Amino acid sequence: MAITKQKKNELVADLTELLSGAKTTVYAKYQGLTVAEMQELRKAARENGVKIKVVKNRLVRVAMGQIAVYKDTDTTGLTGQLLYAVSDSDEVAPAKVLAEFAKTHNALVLTGGFSDLGNALSEEEVKSLAAMPSKNELIAQVVAQLLSPVTDSVSGLTGGLPGIVSGLEAHAN
Repeated sequence: MAITKQKKNELVADLTELLSGAKTTVYAKYQGLTVAEMQELRKAARENGVKIKVVKNRLVRVAMGQIAVYKDTDTTGLTGQLLYAVSDSDEVAPAKVLAEFAKTHNALVLTGGFSDLGNALSEEEVKSLAAMPSKNELIAQVVAQLLSPVTDSVSGLTGGLPGIVSGLEAHAN
């Protein structure tokens, strides 16, 4: 069914707004997924703050052409039936959501993506991005590292007098 020119313009405007605020956009081939599986993917994406869009690649190219950052981005990878996962808050969330879903659904194949700097990401780069910890996990790791001396001191003090004595002896040696 053909889309009217007005509807195409509305879609391009929506895509332009969505992509201009995106931290990362990841695209994947989805041919072979059932409607129920697509709904499951959309639910998992929503829970992680990721938006899933299925639109014509040509409309995505037009929208990217209207955003200064993406004007010179290589869009040759935008071929075939693709879905786009977009996040405006977490750089790794789209890649993580799609990679996690692809583990149990072979029909979903990660193909590439775009960073907020306008760089095109290859399939390998998207997969390595998916393997990275999320922003919240990284913050938790830094906080844990900063608190580790305090935690060690507190646990040494709560170990009682024998713990303090053995700690002092170990330090003296």
